[in-house]
Amino acid sequence: MEGEPILALNQGLRAFKEDICKDSLASRRVEVAVVTFDSEVRVVQDFVTADQFDPPGLTAQGSTLMGSAIKKALDMIATRKAQYKAAGVLYYRPWVFMITDGEPHGEPDELLQQAAKRVHEEEEAKRVAFFAVGVERANMARLNQFVVRTPVKLRGLNFVEMFVWLSRSAQAVSHSKMSEQVALPPQGWGTV
Repeated sequence: MEGEPILALNQGLRAFKEDICKDSLASRRVEVAVVTFDSEVRVVQDFVTADQFDPPGLTAQGSTLMGSAIKKALDMIATRKAQYKAAGVLYYRPWVFMITDGEPHGEPDELLQQAAKRVHEEEEAKRVAFFAVGVERANMARLNQFVVRTPVKLRGLNFVEMFVWLSRSAQAVSHSKMSEQVALPPQGWGTV
C-alpha cells in the first residue's frame, strides 16, 4: 500500500483522532493500538486511550505477514483484557480492523490456517469482533478465509469516511451499557 493509498490511510487515522476527540467520554474510554505488517510485524502504537493516541505516519514495503500480524493483535488484546480483569475493570468487546491491499505473502500456509482458526474461535466465543477491509487490489476471496464477517472492499481510497464511521461507532458503543446492543451508523465507505 505505497504512494497515494498509504497517504490516504494516514489521513484517515488523523481524521479518526480528530473525530473521536470531539466526544470527551469516548476519547477517554476507547483504546487504540496499531500493528503494521509488511516484511515484519510491528506494534507502532500500543494501547492508549483515544485522547492520547498520536496517529503514526505509516509506510509499506516488502512482504505481507498477515498471519503473524493477526496473531500479534489477538495476543495484545488477550493481554489487555487480562489486565482489565485483574484490576476488576469492565470492558467492551474489542474490535480489530485489518486493512490490506493484498493478500498474505511470505508465511507458511500452516501459520495462515492457525491465524484464521484463531480469528474464528475468538469471534465464536464473542471475545473479539474482527473486520477485514480490502483496498484496491486486495484478494477479497483470500481475506474471506480469515474472517467470520464478510470482508468489506473500501470504495476508492475513502479512508477518511471509514475512520470517521469507526469513530462514530466507537462513540456509540462507549455511551452504551455493557450488555446493550448498539445500532451503528450506516456504512457507506465500502461494499460487501
